[in-house]
Amino acid sequence: MEIAPEIADEGISSCAKQNCPAGIAGIRDALYVLNGKWKLPLIFALSSGPMRFKDIQRSLGEITPKILSKELKELELNEFVIRNIYSTIPVTVTYQLTPYSQSLDRVLLELKDWGIQHRQRIVASRKSRG
Repeated sequence: MEIAPEIADEGISSCAKQNCPAGIAGIRDALYVLNGKWKLPLIFALSSGPMRFKDIQRSLGEITPKILSKELKELELNEFVIRNIYSTIPVTVTYQLTPYSQSLDRVLLELKDWGIQHRQRIVASRKSRG
C-alpha cells in the first residue's frame, strides 16, 4: 500500500495538523470500505483460513445471519473475500480471504494490540477509582 506523498514526506501528525486533504480522503476511503462493527472482526476471523457460514457466525458471536450475509457480500464486492461453492450433497460453501486482504494485516494487528491495551487501561482506571 502506497502512502500519499504529503503524508510520507511530512509524517501523519504533520499532515493531520494541516488538515491534509490526501490524508483525510484516505481515512474516508478506508472507513467507507470497512465501515460497521463487523467487517474488521470478520476479516480477522477469516485470517485463520477458509470457514463455512455457520462457523463464521459462531466465531463472531452476536452477529445475525442477515447481517453476516450482508457483510460477506460487501467484503466480496471489495475483493477482500472469496466465496467458494463445492458441488457436494448438500452444497458446501466456504469463505476465505483474498491475497489483497493481506494488505490489512498490519492494521489489524495494530488495532488488536491497541484494543487490548485500551481495555487494560480502562479496567485499571476503574479499579483505582473504586
